[in-house]
Amino acid sequence: MAEPGQVTVSQNSKSAIRNSKSARSRYDQKLELILRTSARIFAEKSYHSTSMRDISRETGVSLAGLYHYCKSKEELLFLIQDHCFGRVLERLEERIKAIEDPLEKLRIFVDNHLSFFAANMAEMKVLSHEAESLAGDLHEHISARKRQYTRTARKILSEVQQAAINGSGRARRKNGHRERAAKPIDLTVATYALFGMMNWIYNWYDPRGKLSVSQLVDNITRLFLAGFFSQAEQALVQRGSEQAEKVSIWRTA
Repeated sequence: MAEPGQVTVSQNSKSAIRNSKSARSRYDQKLELILRTSARIFAEKSYHSTSMRDISRETGVSLAGLYHYCKSKEELLFLIQDHCFGRVLERLEERIKAIEDPLEKLRIFVDNHLSFFAANMAEMKVLSHEAESLAGDLHEHISARKRQYTRTARKILSEVQQAAINGSGRARRKNGHRERAAKPIDLTVATYALFGMMNWIYNWYDPRGKLSVSQLVDNITRLFLAGFFSQAEQALVQRGSEQAEKVSIWRTA
């Protein structure tokens, strides 16, 4: 049964999207409190196990006050997700707009993502776990945000890859080498592998621990670009992978 004041998504999805676009102009301390507290509760209890009364009790904001900012619990989830993606994208676009070096763009991309979500771990968990909890226009709006963000990551990785190919080609010509260039990593694999590395931190990373955010950014960037092994060790890994035994899980002794 719907809670008091709750309405259907079909009635309010367009209104919610309009509200999210104006949220920055009316983003006061109370709305910030509501969004951050809601994200924490959703992360702890899950979205579906949380009621508007839970949020009212935790924030100290009356139900009427909550419904002043959002018409339903789903709209509240939407505002959390839309605000996070909006902030991350805006910060990224501002930081890379004058940058030409692809590697520096990638470093900024990783730093922008990790520094934001290291300060908003509950929001990161909500974005990961409640990705399919929205429906209709609200879901499509957030999906469009995700696609935009993913395209940006893929474009940066494509630039990094192309710069590396051009650089290695020049080096081979300069040294008179004719060996075949290594096969480029598929950009779809690379893009989602990078997001996988970054988005998993809410499970293990403690911003108050010994590893600072800048150290986290540095380690993940280097790990993604160069791998875990040194060049000397990579030759051993390659030989080992060529000799690896193919084992079937169904084989019995």
